[in-house]
This record gives sequence, structure tokens and C-alpha cells, in this order.
Amino acid sequence: MPMRRTLSPFDQLIAGADRALRTVFSQAPRPRRANPAAQLPETVHGDQDRRHVAGLMRVNHAGEIAAQGLYQGQAATARLDQVRESMEQAAEEENDHLAWCEERLSELGSRPSILNPLWYAGAFTIGATAGLIGDRWSLGFVAETERQVVRHLEDHLGRLPEGDERSKAILEQMRTDEKCHGKVAEEAGGAALPAPFRGLMGIVSRVMTRGAYRL
Repeated sequence: MPMRRTLSPFDQLIAGADRALRTVFSQAPRPRRANPAAQLPETVHGDQDRRHVAGLMRVNHAGEIAAQGLYQGQAATARLDQVRESMEQAAEEENDHLAWCEERLSELGSRPSILNPLWYAGAFTIGATAGLIGDRWSLGFVAETERQVVRHLEDHLGRLPEGDERSKAILEQMRTDEKCHGKVAEEAGGAALPAPFRGLMGIVSRVMTRGAYRL
């Protein structure tokens, strides 16, 4: 069996910086799963509808950038190997969402949020802080984040133009995956977050949503 290299703190810093730059400034990695919308026809043609759907998908793309920052920050400070590996695995699975949203934005003739570096940096800081507090709280933060993301996706599904099956298919698969991530974090021992903290998370989410929709 090949020996697994143990990275020094400096190596980990360089690797983390590389992941951050790739996440924010490069195209999304090739998804492991096929795009759920691949076989569906395009039905969004009017300029107003295209701008609206692009705004929604830009918000979701920004959310996936933030998810990468969150999970990578938590993985960097997790104390238990199994928690670190779980965070890294979740970040890999979120790459599919990132790629699908990016592809949908391109189809609509639009672009990702110009504020993505801010979303990533903020989420990484929050994730790293949660990891430093303790793995149970870090997992609890993931569970609560995913619950809020599911509600956010359900809201977006209700705001899509009638007949936009391509965007709908992507958001529905994302919703299924996020529910699974939240359940895994909860079953792994995630602690329930205090109500004031859950409320603060909701406020931060609304700020990001409004900013990313337009920018």
C-alpha cells in the first residue's frame, strides 16, 4: 500500500490558497454526474424572463461558491479525521451544483456574481470559525445551513417562469442533494444551533441573495 503523505502547515496553506483561487476564478470542475437538464428543451426566450432566471441562477451559483468556502474552511480546522473527510466529500459533491449553475448561466447569456470572492472569503471564515469551536457545532452549522438552503431552493422553484423545465430540473436535484447533506451532518452528531444564531444566518443569506441577483 502506498504511504499517504502528511502535509506540513505550509503545504496545507498553499493547497488551501490554490483551492480558493480555483473555486473563485476558474471554471467549475467537470461534474461527476450528468446535468439533470441535459435532455430538456429551452423554453425561456423573452428578455425579461431570461434576466430573471439568470438572476436566480446567479444567486444559486453564488451559494455554491459560498458552500465551497464553508466546507473548505471547516475541513481546514476540523479536529477529527472523519469530520474533515466528510467536509471534503461534501465540497466535492457541491462541485456538480456549481458546474450545473454555471452552465445554465451561460445558456442564458449571463455571468456569475462579481462578488464571488467576497462570498467565498466570508463563508470560509465562518466555516473555519465553526470548526475551531468544535466538530459538533461545525456539523450543526452544516445541518442548519442545508435546511436554509433547501427553503431557499423551494422559494426559487416557485419563482421560475412557467415551463422552465431546465432550471427546475437543476434546482430540484440540488434540493435533493442538500437535504441529504443536512441529514448526514445531523446524524453525524451535529448540535442544534441557538435560535439567535439561526436568525443571523438567515439575515446573511438574504444579503447575499439580494447582492448576487443583480451583481
